[in-house]
Amino acid sequence: MSSTEESPFKGKTGLRRLINATGYSLDGFKAAWQHESAFRQVCLLALAGIALALWLPLPHWARALIVFAHFLSVVVELLNSAIEAAVDHTSLDHHTLAKRAKDLGSAAQLFSLINMACLWAFGLINL
Repeated sequence: MSSTEESPFKGKTGLRRLINATGYSLDGFKAAWQHESAFRQVCLLALAGIALALWLPLPHWARALIVFAHFLSVVVELLNSAIEAAVDHTSLDHHTLAKRAKDLGSAAQLFSLINMACLWAFGLINL
């Protein structure tokens, strides 16, 4: 297949595509919740953190950044889980590139959590 050809697996267009994409996204969320304990932990952290950020008398800018950081962490965990699933699907054998891919996804989540902690610190300093 040349680079200008479309994949034979491409789906519908227009409203039907949006409906299908929403269904696939919900399937992905359900799969992450069922199979990924780290995803559940990050979601619970986000629920608690967002609730606390909305309850505390934080400046509006801090509240918005903290909520964004929690959502970002959920997104990063979904991507990290996707990387892990793809690597495991390819092979369960130990391989340096497989380890590197998984470690890079984990590092992305670590930086997301560090970012969140820094934003919480800046927000709390301005109480």
